[in-house]
Amino acid sequence: MAKKIMVVDDDPDIVEYLVSIFKEKGYATCSASGGEGALELLESERPDLLTLDLEMPDEWGPRLYRKFSQKPEFKDLPVVVISGLAGIHLAIRKAVATVNKPFDPAQVLEIVERAIGKP
Repeated sequence: MAKKIMVVDDDPDIVEYLVSIFKEKGYATCSASGGEGALELLESERPDLLTLDLEMPDEWGPRLYRKFSQKPEFKDLPVVVISGLAGIHLAIRKAVATVNKPFDPAQVLEIVERAIGKP
């Protein structure tokens, strides 16, 4: 079974791009366009890693992180913050990495492989 990456971002182009990068490398993927769907999807899909945007219309990324990381089954879920905001390295201190938009796909894949290994 391939390792699964969940992409949470309100920009459909970013979601599509990240999903295609991960699938091309052999990872399974799922995605949510905001906080509302993300919590439900997290419960049903049980991903191995989550990429998280910080600024979304229906939910602030750090608040979404706090909600799911308080659950025992998700408290150690690796999170990669991918955002266009300044100071993103401070938003979620337990994030395995922070990546600024626009990003280098090779850098994101390297971070993912370091965090959870190859698919």
